[in-house]
Amino acid sequence: MGEVCAREIAGVIWSSCGSSKRRSIRAAGVMSQAVTKVKSQTAAMRVSMNAQMVNHPPSTYSSTISTDIPLYESPSASFDQYLEDKPRVFRAMFPDKQRSQRLNEEEWRVHMLPIEFMFMTVFPVIDMRLRCKTSGKEYPPGISPAISKVLELDIVRWELQGLDDAAKPTQFSLGVKGALYPDRRGLRTRLKGQLEMTISVILPPMLTLVPEYMLRSVSETVLTRLVENMKDKVNSNLLADYSKFRREQQMKLV
Repeated sequence: MGEVCAREIAGVIWSSCGSSKRRSIRAAGVMSQAVTKVKSQTAAMRVSMNAQMVNHPPSTYSSTISTDIPLYESPSASFDQYLEDKPRVFRAMFPDKQRSQRLNEEEWRVHMLPIEFMFMTVFPVIDMRLRCKTSGKEYPPGISPAISKVLELDIVRWELQGLDDAAKPTQFSLGVKGALYPDRRGLRTRLKGQLEMTISVILPPMLTLVPEYMLRSVSETVLTRLVENMKDKVNSNLLADYSKFRREQQMKLV
């Protein structure tokens, strides 16, 4: 009798344990299915957001600036001669040797000063190319073929450093084209040039809620500041170095 009761009690306990185990297994299965469903929905949302970003056209911002100032040449040291020394011209425009390096005969890499954009700080690195063109061949639009020599400035590669993954734009392109040349009219010479900077970008999701007019205003302000800074370097550093070049050439004749 005692043995029978013991077996019955053990059976009840075993059955109870088995039911608990089965319930735990079923709960684990339900939880696993729920996790899988959430992951699937998250992945689908991510794909949908990426597709929307890809289909969304890039925003384009640009700024153009020109220079037109008197240029005092001498017969022994024309501005054409000065432009032929591209390394010297580059050093005049970007005198900080610690932030630049020469890549080849025509290209230099420049680590630009940080740019504040909205609540982000960007450290642009650009590869700049300088080329001299003569005799009206392949001059930029708007420059007369009668101009004896043109110095072209282009940015051929770029990189935005200092941004984390969430702040990086899904698409970004930077276009910079500039030209500098002496315009001789009779006995007078003027240094003329233009610089155009264009940015095409698809902003990261974290900036999609910022109104377009605000983004455009901030972007164009940043671009204008950059091109004005380059213009100031031409109007001051480049002319000062050309004056030094003239003196050096005159000393050689003594």
